[in-house]
Amino acid sequence: MASDNRGVGLSFLDSLADEPPPPSPPPPPCIEVVSSQASSSFEGTLEPVNISDELTLLKGRVSTKEVFGLPNSDLVPGVYEGGLKLWEGSLDLVKALRSEAENGNISFSGKRVLELGCGHGLPGIFTCLEGAALIHFQDFNAEVLRYLTIPNVNANLSKKLQPAAANEEPSDAGVEVRFFAGDWSQIHELLPCANDNEKNLNSLGHIPTSGYDIILMAETIYSISAHQNLYGLIKKCVSRPHGVVYMAAKKHYFGVGGGTRQFLSMVEKDGFMASCLVAEVADGSSNVREVWKLSIK
Repeated sequence: MASDNRGVGLSFLDSLADEPPPPSPPPPPCIEVVSSQASSSFEGTLEPVNISDELTLLKGRVSTKEVFGLPNSDLVPGVYEGGLKLWEGSLDLVKALRSEAENGNISFSGKRVLELGCGHGLPGIFTCLEGAALIHFQDFNAEVLRYLTIPNVNANLSKKLQPAAANEEPSDAGVEVRFFAGDWSQIHELLPCANDNEKNLNSLGHIPTSGYDIILMAETIYSISAHQNLYGLIKKCVSRPHGVVYMAAKKHYFGVGGGTRQFLSMVEKDGFMASCLVAEVADGSSNVREVWKLSIK
């Protein structure tokens, strides 16, 4: 992917071959990565990301060569899923969430939030700044969480997460922040609110009230082959009946086949959730970026 001088990804397509990729290796095991496991072997440079005149977030910059020993690449299926890049959709999602909050369409105060395919984690960080009580970050690669997500969270939320007293844990300050790595087909077994959701549904026989109130995802639907696992995870994680999903993505990812139209078609056929367009971003290219809100019917 080409990128500007801030490291924001501009295109999915340039480095992808037309022929089908070789079979992917089995996914890595699902694990929780604690903040103390953040890597100290690479000292990244923090850069400002201007969301608006009133909002600036900080992000680090690391490369696939430094973290994975791979040539700089947008994507190595089953090995590295692009989490070290700051994709345009992540910024689109932060801007849309900010607009939704300002317009009174959503409140983050006291909410349980899950960011899937988080990478830099800027959307999740924003919800925490806006008063979320719980934010869980998920990425395919534990290395992304250690080298990038956790440092970004610490840089942006250091004051908010600072304990009130020296002997208190960050959770005592009223915010729970946790990090989980693994594949979408298996990570529900580790995510705390997803587990509660399934247990309540199975043991009580009615719709559970646990789960995540807000699920965030940016640029996660580029691969059609991953749509079913991603949507299945959403259904296992979202709080019922009032949970919502905010999704930022391109209409179509040329060369890899995914996009909002394919994903939303699957959602519509399933009938569990309804979709609503929140924002549309035209950047001068033939491909349009969108932010959608999914809610339980």
